Amino acid sequence: MLRYLPFLLVLAVWIYAFIDVLNTPEKEVRHFPKVVWVILVLLFGEVLLGPIAWFVTGKKRRGPGAGGAGRGRTQWVAPDDNPEFLKSLRDDKPETPDDEQKKRDKGSDS
Repeated sequence: MLRYLPFLLVLAVWIYAFIDVLNTPEKEVRHFPKVVWVILVLLFGEVLLGPIAWFVTGKKRRGPGAGGAGRGRTQWVAPDDNPEFLKSLRDDKPETPDDEQKKRDKGSDS
């Protein structure tokens, strides 16, 4: 069973690289057109040259912490830290009978 492990690892890297090439948008592919990368990964995948070349040079990678900032996207914020979300909760909150009574009492005081 252990003698099949290297073959299975090569196959897994090959498949992962192929799927990564297919799922990468055309504008994030570097050096060659996407079709050429697919062919390179398929032809040279058995010896891992195609997948390694793809992982090293084929795709624009963002550094850690880059997240998507600077690309027109807003960074994800937890709901309890998002003031807009908290405001929407206050606005959508249904009024209770006690709230209605307090409003009536305030109106009659003036």
